[in-house]
Amino acid sequence: QVHLQESGPGLVKPSQTLSLTCTVSGGSITMNSYYWSWIRQPPGKELEWIGYITSSWSTYVNPSLESRASISRDIPRNQFTLQLSSVTPEDTAEYYCAADPVGTKLELLGRSWRGQGIQVTVSS
Repeated sequence: QVHLQESGPGLVKPSQTLSLTCTVSGGSITMNSYYWSWIRQPPGKELEWIGYITSSWSTYVNPSLESRASISRDIPRNQFTLQLSSVTPEDTAEYYCAADPVGTKLELLGRSWRGQGIQVTVSS
């Protein structure tokens, strides 16, 4: 069974870049046919998908965030990362990394395997 664990800062100042890492165990991020993704849930709002990376290095980012978000991976460490630049208080949310079979609808990302989440607050 795939296990995912998020890590990163819990507090980021406005205009800074948020960097989160997802460490994967129980499976390799080079496995075919998986989306390795980031999703988030702002307070009082629904889950929002941020983007994903696949085993073939393809990435796709939510168009609403594509100017600020990027996803990359570190194969030797079996990790993938999210960088979100120019953060504002509206980026305050619980952030999750997840793994889902390719073909999963974007709005359903996180339903197969998901980390426990990390609370990120953007505040000065």
